[in-house]
Amino acid sequence: MHDVNHSSEAKQSKKVLFDRNSMTYYPLASRKNKVVIESSCVDPATDSVAISEQLQQKTALIADEMVQARNRGAAVMCAFGAHTIKNGMGRLLGNLVQKGWLTHLATNGAGVIHDWEFSYLGQSSEDVRANVQEGKFGTWEETGLYINLALAVGAYEGLGYGESIGAMIVQGGLEIPTRSELEACAISSENSATKRASVLDLLDLVADLDESLFGSRLHIPHPYASYSAQAMAWEAKVPFTSHPMFGHDIIYTHKANRGAVIGRTAERDFLSYVQSVSNLEGGVYLSVGSAVMSPMIFEKSLSMVRNAGKHVTDCAIHVVDLQEESWDWSKGEPPVDNPAYYLRFMKTFSRMGCNASYLCSDNHAFFVSLYRELEKRS
Repeated sequence: MHDVNHSSEAKQSKKVLFDRNSMTYYPLASRKNKVVIESSCVDPATDSVAISEQLQQKTALIADEMVQARNRGAAVMCAFGAHTIKNGMGRLLGNLVQKGWLTHLATNGAGVIHDWEFSYLGQSSEDVRANVQEGKFGTWEETGLYINLALAVGAYEGLGYGESIGAMIVQGGLEIPTRSELEACAISSENSATKRASVLDLLDLVADLDESLFGSRLHIPHPYASYSAQAMAWEAKVPFTSHPMFGHDIIYTHKANRGAVIGRTAERDFLSYVQSVSNLEGGVYLSVGSAVMSPMIFEKSLSMVRNAGKHVTDCAIHVVDLQEESWDWSKGEPPVDNPAYYLRFMKTFSRMGCNASYLCSDNHAFFVSLYRELEKRS
């Protein structure tokens, strides 16, 4: 009876999973896009966005804090939502990194995808409503194949999520090891279990996709790489980290997607982010247009840092979003019957024991104004 029950339970546990090999993937170039980066790229020197006096005063204050933080060697971090990239701010962010004003960029999985599509195709942002109706939303061959493969190669090379994509853009492609190299690496006792697992992930993926890829240089041109924040951060050797949630991004629709690869690269990025948070004493943290990702990873990171004995209490946190401010957070948290209590990002940041403030602003206007203020102080 025991064996029968065990067999029955085993059968029940073998759920039928959706097979992505049954899907059709379409050329990215065939997709209609809403944003063309050459015409949408924001140049702070010539941009005509309206900047209010209040915004100018606030960004002047933030710019002063950022300069002071850099002078004392503290971190200046910027976490942002994908719309910052869709709004043409990739090159602006990259310039902030290369000029030394930002020491860390962090975004979600969608931010990485838009930045990559701009660098590869020069366009991004599909019509979700229309493409879901046709079963085409997110089913784009190059986006799914190249990003997932770059992450697998990056995991094998010990890179994080953002690093893997930045490296692919800058290097114009991917170097795929030979099958024999991977097989030897997989059984080498000199390699850690984590390293061997990443080798097996890459070996399995390439074998599943196309055996002819082994030992090849996969040429992937990025004619619009100069617009990529990831590429500029990679060149400047400044962390660009991605903090994805599984199933949220279009690369998960592709048969090249591997959960273990996502986990390895995203874990490395998270620990890189925590390391930067550990250097935030006297620093600045900008959270722009990220209602969930930024506050969620920040609170865990700050707790980890303090748990390890690092003193971080004197840092300026500036939250920027479009939602109208309805509560004075300097007075503490609103009561639970006030809608402002459920404003996740401010509720989280107000609990961190640091100086947190909220600014209602479009990310376009905010970054242009901040960039101009920093230029005055350069």
